[in-house]
Amino acid sequence: IRTQTNHPSTKTNMASKVAKLVFIPAPGMGHIMSTVEIAKLLVNRDQRVVITVLVIKPPSSRSGSAFETYIESLAKSNMDHISFIQLPQDETPSVDPKAPVSMFSHFIPSHCKYVRNVVADMMSEPGSGRVAGFVIDMFCTCMVDVANEFNVPTYMFFTSNATFLGFKFYIQTLCDDLNQDIIELSSSDTEILVPSFVKPLPTKAFWSLVQTPEGLDFVLRSVRKLREVKAIMVNTFLELETHAMESLWLDSQPPSSVVFLCFGSMGSFDEAQVKEIARGLEQSGHRFLWSLRRPPLDQESRVPGEYEDPSVVLPEGFMERTRGIGKVIGWAPQVAVLAHLAVGGFVSHCGWNSLLESLWFGVPSATWPMYAEQQMNAFQMVVELGLAVEIKLDYRKDAFTPKANNTVGVVTAAEIERGIRQVMENNEVRAKVKEMSAKCRSAVVEGGSSYASIGCLIEDFVRNVS
Repeated sequence: IRTQTNHPSTKTNMASKVAKLVFIPAPGMGHIMSTVEIAKLLVNRDQRVVITVLVIKPPSSRSGSAFETYIESLAKSNMDHISFIQLPQDETPSVDPKAPVSMFSHFIPSHCKYVRNVVADMMSEPGSGRVAGFVIDMFCTCMVDVANEFNVPTYMFFTSNATFLGFKFYIQTLCDDLNQDIIELSSSDTEILVPSFVKPLPTKAFWSLVQTPEGLDFVLRSVRKLREVKAIMVNTFLELETHAMESLWLDSQPPSSVVFLCFGSMGSFDEAQVKEIARGLEQSGHRFLWSLRRPPLDQESRVPGEYEDPSVVLPEGFMERTRGIGKVIGWAPQVAVLAHLAVGGFVSHCGWNSLLESLWFGVPSATWPMYAEQQMNAFQMVVELGLAVEIKLDYRKDAFTPKANNTVGVVTAAEIERGIRQVMENNEVRAKVKEMSAKCRSAVVEGGSSYASIGCLIEDFVRNVS
């Protein structure tokens, strides 16, 4: 989640094109000071960058002499290519001193109208050109909607660290995808594995904002909005937070270079098969992201769990040998991963939802069916339609099928390697999947087949009540 510029840095080259940025820091000393410093860094690096900082003053109940003095110093400052505008403030800002979350949920959003007015004025100035982007604070995600109104991309300056950013993303995963009660979890005396931390994180160390319903609601809304920004600038450096930055790993990989392995909500393998998958991946030489789940501890639950340390079931030295090339994780947000430009192939259990998602994003699949109708789905995709490649078509590990009819066995590293190479290197299949992806998207817009079918269905509903 670091961004790179495509032009050489220079302090003297004043190109005809100017990148006008609108910075919106949160009203706190630590936030505005670090925002001003990153603004200085950008304009000193390249004078094609021009920045306007919109200052939100804290409510009177929160303002302090240090903040006021700093704001006054900014107003008097004369920085090249950086200007400051203090935003108006509602006469009676709705901030409850006893409820800190109201600052983020009510007070900051109350300034959206003032930001909208300032930006409209900026764009209406003769010869001013368009704004190249909003750069918002981690607590100002409400401003994404304002940027969208002007058809301007939003970037975030995350004033905290990459490990904490990973924690925020994982809180959303726990709530939205795993239905975890975060309030209950934060009050328990336990530890959990968070991808951005190397060691288990004690729940008693959780961010205080996620320990109340109001705070948690704000955090979830802001993280969902955070996923809409074009890029995130994190206030850190790679050597300090190597593990955390690598946990946000896909963003640093080349386009279509990563094969993603994910086997659905019930997909897991025993240790022997895990080792074969690892060997196949390593032998393929391709970059990978592998969602590895622990088999259920009992026959009744049938739901896979998470490994505290996946290296216990992987070949010795595998994690070290593939460092920087691949990443082994637990549960994965499948749609978000498939949507990522770095993902070029998908080793799938062939659940129909998963196959549709892969087609939507134009990612070819390598089939490894496990249960239900997935074997027929695999046959359809590989043989009937030519939209996937085969690892196995007849593999079956179905808890609802008599054991005599299951054909588990062990899929060898050679078979896995061959399937991975095909899904990543077969240009004919890749082209067909890209073509089908375009058809997928056309089907759901006005004039498309699915759009028309829904229209017919609605008409039928209406006729029923006529």
